[in-house]
Amino acid sequence: MSKGKKGKSVPKFASEQEEREFWEANDSSDYVDWDGARVASLPNLKPSTKTISLRLPEGLLDSIKIEANKRDMPYESLIKAWLAEDVKESRQG
Repeated sequence: MSKGKKGKSVPKFASEQEEREFWEANDSSDYVDWDGARVASLPNLKPSTKTISLRLPEGLLDSIKIEANKRDMPYESLIKAWLAEDVKESRQG
């Protein structure tokens, strides 16, 4: 890795925790020449997900499960698809 504008080399770290603490306390521009940086493309990176709890009326959940079964997909996936579609439409105005 190239040295930063101030000529400092990035030290070797014994653990991720040690590295995390180092970067929390130091300015990366002292160690990395960001003028030479390029945008990275990570096409296979999966977005992180977060588990939530959602209370639905039993009749609604049963209807969703029936629709998911018709499409041969898990009902949670169908809910995610419907939510994503609705949000996309809302953004388009």
